[in-house]
Amino acid sequence: MIREWEAAGEKMEPFVLRMDHSNFAEYLKILHDMKVQPTGAKKTVNSSTYWLVNGSGEVLGAVNIRHRLNEHLLKIGGHIGIGIRPSARRLGYGTRMLEMAMGKAKELGIERLLLTCDEHNDAARKLIEKCGGMLENKTFFSGKMICRYWIDVVR
Repeated sequence: MIREWEAAGEKMEPFVLRMDHSNFAEYLKILHDMKVQPTGAKKTVNSSTYWLVNGSGEVLGAVNIRHRLNEHLLKIGGHIGIGIRPSARRLGYGTRMLEMAMGKAKELGIERLLLTCDEHNDAARKLIEKCGGMLENKTFFSGKMICRYWIDVVR
């Protein structure tokens, strides 16, 4: 999946896919620690990462759920980062992953989710809106216009 993304020349999302994974066991330990260990950093909060894997064991995508928002994530980033490998897009996996992530967020006690995306990312905007996202506003950040959506998880 990583090689496919790199070949496409796209930025991998969620951010955990851009971390060093050369020692996979250590990478998994870091992901676990991100879930349960105190963070202490201003831009970092605890988060849980889940993978979408098909019946053949091929990783199709990943989702990262931030357990809370800090000042930075409230502006950009939000609660959930999601990504599907290029060859698996437009097959409904993003919708399924976001729906499952919403369930996990609810288990974490998050009743209202913030999701953000680049204004020009039509696929992300459509996915968020399909899953109930309501546009709150748009904000300019690092040279890009960012759409900020809220989804009420408790329905």
